[in-house]
Amino acid sequence: MLHRSTLASLLVLCSVLGIAPVALSQAFIPHTVAPDAKELQKTGIALLREAVQLAQFQQYEPALARTKLATQLLPTSAEAWALLGGLYLSTDKLDPGIQALEKSLSLNPNNAGVNFSLGSAYFRKANYPAAERALQAGLKAKPGVPEALFDLGNTYLRMGRFDDAIDRYREAAAKDAKFWPAINNVGLVQYEQGNIDGAIQSWKAAIAIDEKNAEPKLALATALYKQGQVEQGTTLAAAAIAVDRRYGDVKFLKDNLWGDRLIADTQTILATPKVRDTLAQSAPVTAPALQIQKRPAPAKPNKP
Repeated sequence: MLHRSTLASLLVLCSVLGIAPVALSQAFIPHTVAPDAKELQKTGIALLREAVQLAQFQQYEPALARTKLATQLLPTSAEAWALLGGLYLSTDKLDPGIQALEKSLSLNPNNAGVNFSLGSAYFRKANYPAAERALQAGLKAKPGVPEALFDLGNTYLRMGRFDDAIDRYREAAAKDAKFWPAINNVGLVQYEQGNIDGAIQSWKAAIAIDEKNAEPKLALATALYKQGQVEQGTTLAAAAIAVDRRYGDVKFLKDNLWGDRLIADTQTILATPKVRDTLAQSAPVTAPALQIQKRPAPAKPNKP
């Protein structure tokens, strides 16, 4: 499972930066008379606050326009470059997003939120060593953040460092007892390692935290079916598909970090009549391609 909501991630970044939203107002118009430095700074800060407010309503393009202007007015502001980077990532413009975040870090190397966002961007680019470096730097500045530990675990999983991935997932779960995706992903790793019994226990634990989610149900169903519990496995798999039919798609499973062994075994159970019929009858899901909205609600930005 992946985990990061673009809007939630951007708001978390804004919270870390201390940029507070303000009520929307008419766009700022540059004065015809050359303003002094203080006026430029005030205008730049106001633009940043408007951009945050627009981003909360997912109006990313006008937010980008304001933030680009803010970086011209405040070229040495690490916060302005960080917000620009976050907005680029929210519109899937990874390369300019990474450049803006790197610029922010050149001005303030120890900002945890920027490092976390940069780690996420490098992960999406499949540059896992760079993602690891950024996430570790962020955790050094702000240790114990469950979401960052989870992201680092995902990075290690992609790198094939299974034991390191499990360690980070368990550390994330220890910091937040309700963070079921971390426990779920422990199961993903255990299954690829051949530890089916351990994976079953992990998925049962994830379901005990939040029984509404399809992913641990389908994974558990596959493991039970693999062990010969055919009726229980197919019944549970059909229930999972009824909740979210996207898990019947192999690409979706790969995008959510399912390994080759688990996917192969899942295809077997998906081909059974009960699960196949459920998949055919299930309504399409209009949610994003990745099921990533599982992190706790972000902290509210500080008031000005």
